[in-house]
Amino acid sequence: MDLVTGTIFDIKKYAIHDGPGIRTTVFFQGCPLDCWWCHNPESRSHNPVLFYRANRCDLCGSCLDVCPSDAIQLIPATNGGGTMSNGQMIEIDREKCDLCDACAQVCYAGALEISGKRMTVNEVMAEIERDLPFYDQSDGGVTFSGGEPLLQHNFLAALLRECRRREIHTVVDTSGYVNWRTIASVHKDVDIFLYDLKLMDDERHKHYTGVSNQLILDNLRRLAENGAQIVVRIPLIPGINDDQENLQNSADLIVKLPNISYVELMGYHDIARAKYEALGISYPLPRTKPPTQAALMQAAHIFEKKDLAVKIM
Repeated sequence: MDLVTGTIFDIKKYAIHDGPGIRTTVFFQGCPLDCWWCHNPESRSHNPVLFYRANRCDLCGSCLDVCPSDAIQLIPATNGGGTMSNGQMIEIDREKCDLCDACAQVCYAGALEISGKRMTVNEVMAEIERDLPFYDQSDGGVTFSGGEPLLQHNFLAALLRECRRREIHTVVDTSGYVNWRTIASVHKDVDIFLYDLKLMDDERHKHYTGVSNQLILDNLRRLAENGAQIVVRIPLIPGINDDQENLQNSADLIVKLPNISYVELMGYHDIARAKYEALGISYPLPRTKPPTQAALMQAAHIFEKKDLAVKIM
C-alpha cells in the first residue's frame, strides 16, 4: 500500500465547510480546468510550484547563492510590485527553475516556498488519523479536494479504501471532468460527493474554464443515477454565472436528479489574489466584487422554488 504515492499541496485541519462535521481536507495537486475564479491556482499544475511572496523578502541574497540553475536574480525595482527599500527586487525565471527547493530551505523570511510534495498513503493517513477525536465528536471525517483528486485516481482509491477500512467518513470534492470509469471505480467508497456545477451553457463554460461541460453534466447524471449521495456546489461569480438564465437552467437540471442532498451556493471572493502574485501570474478578475447577501438570497430563491434545499456559503 505504501508504494502508492501522490502529490499533495496542502492538508487543512479543522475544516468546517467541506462536508459534515469537523474535517481534515487533503488537497491534491493537478486540475484539468482553468477557471478564471480559481482560489487554488497553485493546484493547476500537476507538479509542485514555487511561491515567491515579495512582501516578506528582505533581500538577504541567500537564495541567489544556492540556486543551482541561476533562476533567481536581483534586478532594479519596477512599479510592478516587489519593490524593496534599496531599489532592488527579486526576479525568478520560472522556466529555469527546477523546483529543487534549495532556495526555500535557506529563506528564513518565508518569502520562498514550494507548494506540493510527494506523499505515501501511510503518510497521508497518519495526518488524517491525528484528527480522529474531532471526527468522533462531530460526525466529521476526511475530504479529498484539489485541484481535482480524481486525476490521481490510484492514489485517491487507495486512500478511500484505507478510510473505509478504518471507518472514517469520506467526501470527494470534484469538478466531474474525468472519464466515467474513474468515478465508477471509487464511488462506492465515497460517502458524499461535492460536485461542482459552474455554467450550463457549453460555450460560456469553455470560455471561463477552458473545457466543455458535456462530460461534467453526463457524469453528474450517471453518478446520481448510480445511488451516490451528492451535494451540488455552485460558485456564484458576478457577471459570469449569476444570471437568471444560468441559475434557472441549473435548477431545472438538479431537480430531475435523484440523491441530491442539497445545493450549496458559494459566493465569489478574491482572497486568493495574493497567491496569483506569489506565482507570478495575473489575477483574471481584478474588478470583480463578491456578491452581496441580497444577491445570494435571490439566487437561492431560484432553487428553493424548485423545492431544492439550499445552503449559502
